[in-house]
Amino acid sequence: MAFELPPLPYPKNALASKGMCEETLELHHDKHHQAYVTALNGLVEKNPALQGKSLEEIIQMSYGKEDLTPVFNNAGQHWNHIQFWPMMSPQNGGRIPGALEKKLTEDFGGVQQFKEAFKTAGVGQFGSGWAWLILAKDGKLKVTKTPNGSNPLATGEGTALLGCDVWEHSYYLDFRNRRPDYIQNWLDNLANYEFAETQLKSARG
Repeated sequence: MAFELPPLPYPKNALASKGMCEETLELHHDKHHQAYVTALNGLVEKNPALQGKSLEEIIQMSYGKEDLTPVFNNAGQHWNHIQFWPMMSPQNGGRIPGALEKKLTEDFGGVQQFKEAFKTAGVGQFGSGWAWLILAKDGKLKVTKTPNGSNPLATGEGTALLGCDVWEHSYYLDFRNRRPDYIQNWLDNLANYEFAETQLKSARG
């Protein structure tokens, strides 16, 4: 069964008033994400060992394997973007529900401290990559970053609650080279903290 591009959970112009224009979303979803899916399907077709495996299984079995780097890159990016689209919200972007706010305050000292740590991770990721809010194995919320198509599923660091794509195609039309402004706007206006809280509750069982 071939992997497929999931539809966006909102119209392509839904985030325009919040700092992500329709053209950015269209190019990012229809071109970039589709390219990862197409490449991944081509690689799986050529490798019987990958056939019949779930996306998560492919990511974990290809992580750190030099001969499977193209597989990992495309599988990782497909997984990352499946998470990314619902991690933004046109209605409630930036609004942090109570249980998550309490946990952020417990583990970071406050919402502002969390945002600063997340922004530092995203800005400090040299080249392409991602910034993440995760529930770590020790039960605490942590901020981490991964290069290129890597993610917390591959590294085993914890469960991804929020992930911000800091590849230039995510923000160049809207923010040019101002990655710090993009990340700040993402945290304040786009991030779907209700989704993050749902992920947190699910991960806690």
